[in-house]
Amino acid sequence: MTRALIIVDEQNDYFKSKNGKFELVGSEEALEKTKLILEDFRNKKQLVCHVQHVFPKGGPFFEEGSVGCEIHEVVKPIEGEEIFKKTAINSFYGTGLEAHLKKHNITELVITGMMSHMCIDSATRAAKDLGWNDITVLEDCCATRDLTFNGTTTPAKLVHNAYMAALQFAFAKVITSTEYLTK
Repeated sequence: MTRALIIVDEQNDYFKSKNGKFELVGSEEALEKTKLILEDFRNKKQLVCHVQHVFPKGGPFFEEGSVGCEIHEVVKPIEGEEIFKKTAINSFYGTGLEAHLKKHNITELVITGMMSHMCIDSATRAAKDLGWNDITVLEDCCATRDLTFNGTTTPAKLVHNAYMAALQFAFAKVITSTEYLTK
């Protein structure tokens, strides 16, 4: 086994259907596509890693112990799938994820999750910096939100596209879940 799936922050607070505190644009659609990828990895008995962002009590969302912090039931880990809890944006920082992947001799990473402009960007760049060269981001398995800067709001789709274009330039292959499943 040389390939691993990393599902980043697919937690209830990002979903309208879960009355999330920090709803993202397109999160439900991304979740359904991630489900298909997860099923493929499980059927092939490939390594699956779940990353869960946790804020302390009183945090803005993903509050420790809350329903919003829980991994969405559609992609909930099963026995044998590790959960790497993080308190920072970077999925590798202080989580043990890097050591786990190396222990399993993983050379190829497939990354899905949320938010495109934060944790997906950070995880992908960190993976590259840590020496992984075969990284695939499944862009339709990711979601983000509208961002405002200096009084100008950029729609989520444009935010997502800009970050995927940047990752594709030097850090990862960026494709759709359909492209991945049919290759």
